[in-house]
Amino acid sequence: MRALSQAAAYRGVVLLLWVLAAYGTATCRGLFWDGSSFLVNILDQGWFHDFYGARSHVDWLTQAPVLALSELGVRDTRLLAMVYSTTLFGLPTALYHLALARVRHDAVLLGIVIAVVATVYLPTSFFIVGEYNTAFAAATAGMAVTLTERGRRLGDAAFLCVLGVLCVRSYEAMTYLGPLLAAAIVWSMCTSTHGMARLPAAIAALAFLAASVVSAATLAEYWSHPHFVKVRSMSFDFWQNQQFAIPLIGLAICAAIGLVRPSWLQGRGPLVVVGIAATALALTPWYRLLDQDSILYPPAHYLARQAAGLLLALLLVCMWLHVGWQRSPPAALVTLRLPAVARRLVAAMTVLTIAAALPDAALTRLWSDYLERLRALVDGREGIIRARDLPLLDWPDKLFAQDWSLPAMSAIVSRTPGRAFVRVDNDYLTNPPFDPACGTLPRLKGYGWGR
Repeated sequence: MRALSQAAAYRGVVLLLWVLAAYGTATCRGLFWDGSSFLVNILDQGWFHDFYGARSHVDWLTQAPVLALSELGVRDTRLLAMVYSTTLFGLPTALYHLALARVRHDAVLLGIVIAVVATVYLPTSFFIVGEYNTAFAAATAGMAVTLTERGRRLGDAAFLCVLGVLCVRSYEAMTYLGPLLAAAIVWSMCTSTHGMARLPAAIAALAFLAASVVSAATLAEYWSHPHFVKVRSMSFDFWQNQQFAIPLIGLAICAAIGLVRPSWLQGRGPLVVVGIAATALALTPWYRLLDQDSILYPPAHYLARQAAGLLLALLLVCMWLHVGWQRSPPAALVTLRLPAVARRLVAAMTVLTIAAALPDAALTRLWSDYLERLRALVDGREGIIRARDLPLLDWPDKLFAQDWSLPAMSAIVSRTPGRAFVRVDNDYLTNPPFDPACGTLPRLKGYGWGR
């Protein structure tokens, strides 16, 4: 019964992840915010949009298919946007799938990885163009592979090398995730009964350390950059993301009570707390009916990414403690390892993941409608369309409109790019794009939506 329960949870979460990825691809969700500007720059310049060296490895990997199709003569911007969305969603989804597959036989590890999906990935992935989505998934997969014993240790070590190279230039969160993964790999080398292939494992550990160095150097270099100053000032605004804050509160309550009273984990208390959190999370798309200011806000996914990275690090540490702390573990860990408690953990996190998928799907539906309205607008007008004359700040367009990416978005969805552009009267000083190339009027000569 235990194996069946774990197998059902594993298969259900994996299926849900791929269904959401397919839905995001079909609706071209990779265009959200920065994604439209990035795609325009790729097509106009005929090269990777790797303006930020510390994230270039993820950019190269996710942008290569679009660039290749463009070089082969594909000019349908809808198809190219779908391909771009496919790579942006497919890479982290595949990595989370791998992580779930590796831990599916250990209920505690499976529950923690499912918790990562519910509390880290789904609440921050509407901004899928953000390189952190791949970086977080790579870190999760790396920890899962490191902590699970399999016969082909050489293959595991080689895979960790690949992940390490990818993460060298993936995201600033590697400042702390890199050393954590490197330490876990070294620990696995020293404690594994089978013994990891030492040379590739050592190379993988060094790669993750290199990722930390690159990330730290980048933070130091851009610390005073106006965009980074603004980002730091918004670090504590993660509470604005209901999809992140609600499950975080549920997990925090369970963790706090469980550490103080481990016996509480054996009862129905955790299921009640997570059930309440899951219900509150699933109902978020309808809170606006009670309070017009209580809305799901996709840009808040960007605000929550830093807090999500710290939560991910904590969950990865929990995975390591579960595997590594075998002698005189704390009472809470002993209780969590009990078969009945571990089964409830998997069940609760699976329910939380299903609840997290509902607002994701609801927002994606609204996004699809927004694209259709924007496409009809630019195909029916000529010249510059002033955003001030449009209901961009009204529901639901205000969820998706970004001032400096509107020209790129309006060009991509047009059948004849360049005929009409939507622009905001903005000097780009109060809300400047990080890359000066973004926010300009794109050319996209020869391209068109559905061409």
